[in-house]
Amino acid sequence: MKTFHAPSNSNTVTGFILVGFPCPREGQILLFVLFSAVYLLTLMGNASIICAVCWDLRLHTPMYILLANFSFLEIWYVTSTVPNMLANFLSDTKVISFSGCFLQFYFFFSLGSTECFFLAIMAFDRYLAICRPLHYPSIMTRCLCTNLVLGCWTLGFLWFPVPIIIISQMSFCGSRIIDHFLCDPGPLLALTCTREPVVELTSSTLSSLLLFIPFVFIMCSYALVLRAVLRVPSAAGRRKAFSTCGSHLAVVSLFYGSVMVMYVSPTSEHEAGMQKIVTLFYSVVIPLINPVIYSLRNKDMKYAMKKLLRK
Repeated sequence: MKTFHAPSNSNTVTGFILVGFPCPREGQILLFVLFSAVYLLTLMGNASIICAVCWDLRLHTPMYILLANFSFLEIWYVTSTVPNMLANFLSDTKVISFSGCFLQFYFFFSLGSTECFFLAIMAFDRYLAICRPLHYPSIMTRCLCTNLVLGCWTLGFLWFPVPIIIISQMSFCGSRIIDHFLCDPGPLLALTCTREPVVELTSSTLSSLLLFIPFVFIMCSYALVLRAVLRVPSAAGRRKAFSTCGSHLAVVSLFYGSVMVMYVSPTSEHEAGMQKIVTLFYSVVIPLINPVIYSLRNKDMKYAMKKLLRK
């Protein structure tokens, strides 16, 4: 493996070196092929859900409209990291420009924040459908659904700009080498000339609030759903109610489980290898399997997907 060197003068920051997954040239090419396939499958899977919802009139309901928007979000979420990762696999220098690094930082975290809010409003939608079925059509109107979607995008992109701008104005010393495949706050703060506890605390607090507020909302929604479902007298009725929530609960568990390991564990100073694996899981693997989870456990979606494939 090559040893990367970069200038140490903090006034001449032109870029960073993303180490990624160090291995021989043949291994880099193999990883390029593997992640290219994963990226294309992710785009196809999420795009197929969007097309199915658009073309099947039976899916023009709030639940599927939210799912289509969520799939659109997943396409951009994975696009914020994977194309640059693919370029790095074939690059000898593995350099990302200073502005490119912080743009990736901003979009990756903004899209991740938007995903947290989307998971929350999808849980709210399931709560209304199961606990307030008679009032559901009058509450979850197309107007409210649109406003919730716009609110998620707006909140997501306004959550992190301040700490990102502050970090970008700090002085960076040392090698400029980031032992990661993307620009993450932990490795970036480790390269600053002086520790800024206030910046670290602000970043950590915003991350914790972003994760815990939607997560608590989701858990409260499903606690009420569970209470309502357990009151259903027939086993078939309970199974049907649970089946509408199973896919969403699986996605919530996978996403929040991996993200909390990364950003809310007692110490943020994970080993570099562990950081990469966990980040890879929630930023690349989960967007790949989400379409599978949602389509396999939903009869209407399976029918729409089969109809789409026949076309």
